Amino acid sequence: MATSTRSTERRNMAQEPEPEWKVRERRRTILLKLGTTVLATAILVVYLMPMGYAFVTSVKTTEQSSDPEAPILPSQPATFEYEGEELEILLVPIDGETRSLAIVQPGRQQSEFVDPDNPGAGTIVWEGNWRQLEPVYESAWAWGNYQDAWDFINFPRMIFWTLLYATVTLIGAVSASALVAYGFARFRVPGRSVLFMVLIGTIILPPAVVLIPTYAFFTQIGWVGTWLPLIIPLMFGNAYNVFLLRQYFLTIPREMEQAAAVDGAGPLRTFIQVILPQAVPALTAVSLFHFFFAWNDFFNPLIFLAGNRDIVPIAVGLNFFNGTYVNQPNLIMAASFIALIIPLAIFFFSQRIFLSGIVVSGAEK
Repeated sequence: MATSTRSTERRNMAQEPEPEWKVRERRRTILLKLGTTVLATAILVVYLMPMGYAFVTSVKTTEQSSDPEAPILPSQPATFEYEGEELEILLVPIDGETRSLAIVQPGRQQSEFVDPDNPGAGTIVWEGNWRQLEPVYESAWAWGNYQDAWDFINFPRMIFWTLLYATVTLIGAVSASALVAYGFARFRVPGRSVLFMVLIGTIILPPAVVLIPTYAFFTQIGWVGTWLPLIIPLMFGNAYNVFLLRQYFLTIPREMEQAAAVDGAGPLRTFIQVILPQAVPALTAVSLFHFFFAWNDFFNPLIFLAGNRDIVPIAVGLNFFNGTYVNQPNLIMAASFIALIIPLAIFFFSQRIFLSGIVVSGAEK
């Protein structure tokens, strides 16, 4: 009897209407999620619109990219072959309707057209100035622009020098930054905090402040015109990488190092065999930051390579290419997208490790 009574009470409770405040709360949550999704989508679309426009421009013909009245999507004026000639197809208003006709004989007062769907019917005379008619466009994706840009700009040579610059400096910069960051994170030395603040302060130092004395120094020792003034300074790391790695090293438990010390490992061996394997996400993040910096570095190679076009990286080479083909934006956009392939591929395959390294290194500390 008691069991039956409890079952009846549960059914009555289940049938009771949900409180109005819960309904309002659920609606508010749904609207908030919906609004956040719409806003994020809108921001993403606006952010990607320039890249989308650049891609569309990269597959346009030179004629379309220089025509302000041409459609946005890649296309070209439609033509029709008639009696061995390529005729342009125009939109002609005839008998209250607009027809797509190929112009055979243009004239100021009247012109002759032929119907591409029925050329055997003969010509059609239209009264009016043919220059006022709009052309008919058909889809035409000029994928050959990428091959032309690849041939014109000598991408293989520039990719070689850019990868050499990025790889060599990456190894030196990450190694030096990791050693310095480990020292700041673990070793207690007098003035450690002051030195760390001074190091971090160099992040806000404008590069233009030291540009002239740096250039004068490298000119005196004969390094200008070579890769040495670009590679050697980066082999000693930088403050931003040191900061990220130090923050990550602070999250690694000291007990692991103490256990390694009990087993007879010294500081260097502990750093290499214990700390570095645990810091793979942070090392990946720092490596990608440096690689993207080296890949996009434009100002420093432009200054220190002294216009030596045989050894310029991609960023400088694209600038030279832009100056040569300034009237062909389709080729410029195609060359830019070719330069994006390697960085995008690297980020795509390592984004999970990269993001985890960023979160632990800085955002949550």
